[in-house]
Amino acid sequence: MKSPVEAFLRHQELERGASQHTLRAYRKDLDAFLAHAKKEPGAIEMLDVRGFIAVQISNGLSRTTAGRRLAAVRSFFKFLVREGHIKLNPAKLVSTPKAEQHLPNFLSVDDVFELIEKTGTIGFLHTRDRAILELFYSSGLRVGEAAGLNVEDVNTREGLVKVRGKGRKERIVPLGSKAVDAIKGYMVEKLLLRKKNKALFLNRSGAPLSERGIRRIVVKYARLIGVSGQIGPHTLRHSFASHLLQAGADLRVIQELLGHSSLSTTQKYTHLDITHLMDTYDRAHPLAEPEKD
Repeated sequence: MKSPVEAFLRHQELERGASQHTLRAYRKDLDAFLAHAKKEPGAIEMLDVRGFIAVQISNGLSRTTAGRRLAAVRSFFKFLVREGHIKLNPAKLVSTPKAEQHLPNFLSVDDVFELIEKTGTIGFLHTRDRAILELFYSSGLRVGEAAGLNVEDVNTREGLVKVRGKGRKERIVPLGSKAVDAIKGYMVEKLLLRKKNKALFLNRSGAPLSERGIRRIVVKYARLIGVSGQIGPHTLRHSFASHLLQAGADLRVIQELLGHSSLSTTQKYTHLDITHLMDTYDRAHPLAEPEKD
């Protein structure tokens, strides 16, 4: 048998459709675990796994990241059990650290509009950037999903985009008229410059735009409007979901649009919406004002 880690990663890529980003994370987590255990996989026990997680947290790693590392270790041993290389999964009964509760960052509607207006509407790069921002806010795509889009995935006539999500699961997401118009404008500029590539979003050299390149674009315009903090494509995804919920959209519809496999993942936006409502109440309702002496 080849290296157990290499075999596991190959299985994740070929059988589970894991992205390169996910594979890199798996490799990093498993390398850290095996360096801690200093044993062959068949000799590792539950106490080794527990000790690894405890050390990670005591060294300052967030509980969320420690939980992700445990999930990687658990999946690794599950694979080895299924392949018959070991009999028991030593990570199976190790409890996942309770994660800190963080509400996702999101922009106000006005901030999103200002962000998009900063792009301009003329020229290849300006229209591309506008199309990217409009797409994120209109569809709630992940950055990897946007980077993986091909021209044929976008139906501007019907206002639909075919998205390949996690695990290569496909879903059809509707596009708003603003996003459709922005993509059409970008496609015209793309044709004028004869940039032929099946990828939808290209860099100035005509090659597919990377995830990192897309993140830089979002950060660039966020800085132009004076938005600070950790802002990126996922902020627009959160904004998309939060604004839909505030407008009365059903949580299960939002789940489908975002491509969440579990409704519990989508429910964090409920907490966000309650916070928004309470803030609005405190600002607007006369009975919410503190009594004056």
